[in-house]
Amino acid sequence: MNANPNLPPNHPALPPRRIGVLLVNLGTPDATDYWSMRRYLKEFLSDRRVIEENPVKWWLVLNLIILTVRPGRKGRDYDKIWNKALDESFLKTITRSQSDKLGAELASDPRLLVDWAMRYGNPSIRSKLDAMQAAGCDRILVVPLYPQYAAATTATVCDKAFEALAAMRWQPAVRIAPAYFDNPVYIEALASSIEDSLAKLTFNPEVIIASFHGMPEDYLHKGDPYYCQCHATARLLRERLKLDDKHLMLTFQSRFGPAEWLKPYTDMTVKALAERGVKNLAVITPGFSSDCLETLEEIAMENADIFRHAGGENFAAIPCLNDSPGGIAVIRDLVGRELQGWV
Repeated sequence: MNANPNLPPNHPALPPRRIGVLLVNLGTPDATDYWSMRRYLKEFLSDRRVIEENPVKWWLVLNLIILTVRPGRKGRDYDKIWNKALDESFLKTITRSQSDKLGAELASDPRLLVDWAMRYGNPSIRSKLDAMQAAGCDRILVVPLYPQYAAATTATVCDKAFEALAAMRWQPAVRIAPAYFDNPVYIEALASSIEDSLAKLTFNPEVIIASFHGMPEDYLHKGDPYYCQCHATARLLRERLKLDDKHLMLTFQSRFGPAEWLKPYTDMTVKALAERGVKNLAVITPGFSSDCLETLEEIAMENADIFRHAGGENFAAIPCLNDSPGGIAVIRDLVGRELQGWV
């Protein structure tokens, strides 16, 4: 018998109504060994939002070539920046901390339940949406932690969330937080972080590179807004920092495969600057909300080596906003705006 007098007799017990906030980042392998990396890469590179090749051709390339060779190589890269203390990637460590800190800031409202998930790997979006629904969340805000929208990032989070909803009998109402590439709180947090980091350096960078994750150039021509939103972020940062495009340059990193990707390429720009005589360089990565393989290994290690081998001397990789006060302020501002009408 249900003790709630507002429910019919013999009605199943229901948890109190709550509102969920689910932060979602790209993903991470569970470990750096071959098979863990292979599982992660297979899930990631099988996503049709990420790789828009002919499905049959791509299946053959992925399963017969890439998943044979790439897991070992990427596992070694991950091992360089693995959080050994917690035996996990720093992306997982930081995303968990972002969720915990946001939850602490919103703790005054007991209806709010804040959690986090990964699009690829664990914890999965489905597992966290199921847990929120079971905890009584009849409204859930999904927050993709990508400042700039791309089909290969934000849209695939939506795909996975809607896939989880399709399996539910009692679906919560769901909102998806939009990209925040031009949000004044985000731009100010980035600019303040850059200023604070530069003040701690022992050298004065002649050039700052804003490196964003790349994508095939064809995706832009198909209508993806990512390229334009990256340029908008860079323009607003230049205005805030009072720098021109020669002193704060925009580039794209992490290209993969033979296709033409968005240009200019980060690694080639870093090399060209050193060969031109630039001795002091700083790189920021404003397309990433958390430090990860692409920032900690590709930028801070690989591109630093490229710069020095080409004649450069001082290289600084400026951290992402991560779980800093500025980073949490950005997420809280976004969440507060998108929860209006619910809270």
